[in-house]
Amino acid sequence: MNIKLFIIDVDGTMTDAGIYYDEHGNELKKFCTKDAAAFFALHKAGIKIMVLTGRECEATTRRMKELKVDYLYQNIKDKRAFLTQFFSEHEMKKEEIGYIGDDLNDLPPMQLAGYIGCPADSCNEIKEISNYVSKIKGGQGAVRDIIEHLFKESGNWKQIVSEVYGIGI
Repeated sequence: MNIKLFIIDVDGTMTDAGIYYDEHGNELKKFCTKDAAAFFALHKAGIKIMVLTGRECEATTRRMKELKVDYLYQNIKDKRAFLTQFFSEHEMKKEEIGYIGDDLNDLPPMQLAGYIGCPADSCNEIKEISNYVSKIKGGQGAVRDIIEHLFKESGNWKQIVSEVYGIGI
């Protein structure tokens, strides 16, 4: 596996795509704790993590800090243009990029990635270009499922689990 950077969308990928507000008008999001295993695995494998989203939300900032993401970019309206510049500045090649997203705004930037995954409830256009379509919906552990599938496909899953959790499977 040659992936050096994994890009993950938030709304509809790490969350159920719902937008919730508390009584003070603060935006809330529900993240699936199962997805944390994917972040641990990527960290252990030395793969950098970028979370890239078109919305800005304090809940996202807090959760990504907890997950120790390497790069967090919020309120990015043109993800493809943003990533084109980022890849140029960091001298990254297509085969070094993984991307998980779910909707049409992810389609243009996904075309820059060598590996593409998506949740079960993604739009058809995303499913058509994905290397792996999870059987799990966004916000219910799809990110973990996609990363686990990738590591199993490359033969590294058991080693990663052993290193992250100290158990054999």
